[in-house]
Amino acid sequence: MDYAIPTALVLVAGVVLALIAQWKGWRPSLAVTLALGIGVRVLILVLSAHDTWQPVDYVNSFKPAGQAILAHRDPVLESNGGWHFLPTIPYVYGLLLWLGIPWEFAGRLVTMVSDIVLIPLVGRLAGGPKARLRAFQYACNPLAILIASVHGQVEPVSLVFGVAAYVVARGPGEWHRPEPLPWRSPGDLVRRLVSPLDADRAATRRAVWAGLLMGFALCAKSWPVILVPAMLMFLPGLRSRLVSLIATGVAPVLFLLSLPVAGFTEWNRLPDVLNTIGLRPSDVRPITGDWGWTTLVSGGNWNLDPTPARIGQYLIYAAVAACLIWWRKADPIDVTIAILLAFMIFTPRLGAQYLLWFMPFLVARPTRWAWPAIIGASVWASIGYLVLTQFPGPRWYELHSPWALSSLVLFPLLIAALPWSRRRYQQAGPVAVPDAKTRVATP
Repeated sequence: MDYAIPTALVLVAGVVLALIAQWKGWRPSLAVTLALGIGVRVLILVLSAHDTWQPVDYVNSFKPAGQAILAHRDPVLESNGGWHFLPTIPYVYGLLLWLGIPWEFAGRLVTMVSDIVLIPLVGRLAGGPKARLRAFQYACNPLAILIASVHGQVEPVSLVFGVAAYVVARGPGEWHRPEPLPWRSPGDLVRRLVSPLDADRAATRRAVWAGLLMGFALCAKSWPVILVPAMLMFLPGLRSRLVSLIATGVAPVLFLLSLPVAGFTEWNRLPDVLNTIGLRPSDVRPITGDWGWTTLVSGGNWNLDPTPARIGQYLIYAAVAACLIWWRKADPIDVTIAILLAFMIFTPRLGAQYLLWFMPFLVARPTRWAWPAIIGASVWASIGYLVLTQFPGPRWYELHSPWALSSLVLFPLLIAALPWSRRRYQQAGPVAVPDAKTRVATP
């Protein structure tokens, strides 16, 4: 990578600013925060676009998907195996390429714009008096800048819709955790649907919009499916949650059907498309060995082994279920943090971009060990992006193994960053107002 040093300096400066903001309690205006966030991301995008090194998947996977759309072909089945998700993002790639924008810029524009929109959304997700601080800290987040402006990975697109879905589902004002409803008989289930409570009926509109937004998150990539349970927890009752769940499926179904309707693929090939983008353990590509516990099996090298891939997939399902049970009475954002950090611990495979999944939520609602985990994950990913890319060919493979094994060092930080002390949601109490006897006169 030609611009590793200036990129690294920008990322370090961002971390320093974020920590100083935490220490000093800075709360810059949204205009200042956006100016910083946009300036940094545009700068790194321009440097990355002119770099002689380009990420392998950015060139060999994402670009063919956009070119397939230009050629009116199926981007999932006819892009050299490079696209394993719904065709939503390839449609955007194809449009940008059709407009004549060079690929080095076009592919990154999608992710950079999404990450910029995430900045105020993180503030909205945090809420309260520290909303502007959290937005500023996300604007400085080094991993977000790397993923959006260097790698051009699609994570920011999924996250911008996912976080927006959380904000909408929570609704205006302070969120109140709904009281658990007693279920005395199967008939109660029907009665809750036919005759919902007033709060449940009033939440229908935001349930629909939250579901539609989460559906668009799933259109970009399939992993946001693990965000759905926590999003539903923001809604007050069974009816609104069911409405939101149904709405979540609308956009993915429409984009899937757009392939045969628009003539990109034949109707009889839809099962092949579904198998390619599926979430079953048998559908996931068995590339393991470059992260976490599977590095101990492979020695830190890529390994096409279906056994650890399948074991890891089932471990993820079990971990998600355990988090939903253990944190079932917590704030839904804490539930999300727990689920996403647990995923990082148990997953058999991981690209550095996966580490961005938990960033908006952990920045918005930090735990005690949040920033050590954020900095640790950012440093590990930065070594892969900025250091390993200095060594092409066999030397890269030699360095990749110890780098992959070093991911195990992050695990204590990820475990510590879990919201262990926030298993129960605590309603913020009223602000105490001193009475006349206790007020101190001021000059």
